[in-house]
Amino acid sequence: MSDNTPQKDEFLKASQAKDSNLIAEFIGFMKENKKWWLAPILIVLLALGTLAMVGGSGVAPFIYSLF
Repeated sequence: MSDNTPQKDEFLKASQAKDSNLIAEFIGFMKENKKWWLAPILIVLLALGTLAMVGGSGVAPFIYSLF
């Protein structure tokens, strides 16, 4: 069997790297893969999710008066 030293070194560096949060990883993914068109979709989904969560709480009457 051959020794895949570059792959092992890369794996060791990745395993010793500082853990990042989900948002930082997603932004890094968008930068690396040039997928900036995902940002508006994500923002709209987060806004709708937040609105749905708040709509089920005591703040709902105040939200309805905004629209």
